[in-house]
Amino acid sequence: MVWTPLHAKIHRTIRSRHLFERNQRLLVAVSGGQDSLCLIKLLLDLQSKWGWDLGIAHCDHRWRSDSEANANHVENLAKTWDISFYLETANKPINSEAAARDWRYQALSAIAQVNNYQYIVTGHTASDRAETLLYNLIRGTGADGLQALTWQRPLTTGIILVRPLLEITRIQTEQFCQEFKLPIWEDSTNQDLQYARNRIRQELLPYLRDNFNPQVESALAQTAELLQAEVEYLEKAAQKLRDGALGIGHEKDFLTPCLPLRLNRRVLQKAPLALQRRVMRQVLQQILTDAPSFEHIEKLTALIIAPNRSQTDPFPGGAIAQVEGDWICLKYPQPCGI
Repeated sequence: MVWTPLHAKIHRTIRSRHLFERNQRLLVAVSGGQDSLCLIKLLLDLQSKWGWDLGIAHCDHRWRSDSEANANHVENLAKTWDISFYLETANKPINSEAAARDWRYQALSAIAQVNNYQYIVTGHTASDRAETLLYNLIRGTGADGLQALTWQRPLTTGIILVRPLLEITRIQTEQFCQEFKLPIWEDSTNQDLQYARNRIRQELLPYLRDNFNPQVESALAQTAELLQAEVEYLEKAAQKLRDGALGIGHEKDFLTPCLPLRLNRRVLQKAPLALQRRVMRQVLQQILTDAPSFEHIEKLTALIIAPNRSQTDPFPGGAIAQVEGDWICLKYPQPCGI
């Protein structure tokens, strides 16, 4: 086996970030594109050092005429490498990026659960991280959106999603595939500029590279990495402040709150605005079916210093918030039926 600088880098990353344990079962998501082929080749080459049991999963969204041939291509690669192969095919074509992502993670989680894989591994790169940061920034977001893709996160009980290539750019994965003559399956939808992410990839990032910073993808990925640590710190600080304002001692006490619910304004008034907003977002995340908007968070935060008897207009679902002395009370017009 040829040991390249990329092999050494990924080996160090996995070890230093504790992404995997030894002798674990890893389900690798392989689309057939350059990033996922680079990933599976690296893991195969590192397998003898870590004792992993590798499997390949492919998700066919049925949104391209060649998707079945693409799936067969990946299956043949799995046979060549003598790796277990799992295929999940959508019942009907999925045309939305968000819907496809949700379906893909559900499908991968189901395969992992049935076949006892502890980790699902994807080939997201620093380039993906940069694109996600720009995409969320353009749409409007806070630090949570700008932190973009994280190294690992739980998908379901006992299954962790891991992204080992977040310090590797797409240029590097392409060079790696060329060096090892890996048979890349070109996805025609990656060139379709009707998708915002493709316009960022094909037009915006090349422009930024040529006119502002040749290493813009790595720079943006580093920004996301810094923000990830800061977001984790702020979320924990906000949870502590929220629990104090609610008068509860443990996170589990707040998992399924039933309105009415009361927040102590005197506790919140002592905190910086950044933490006040995070507390209000955490509260709204538990009572709204969709993610709270900036406007939702701001109108609830404003009640921290508002005059007595001030109240909001209804949030989605009908809940309102009202100032009652030292308290912000969230309630429904009728008694809670939970």
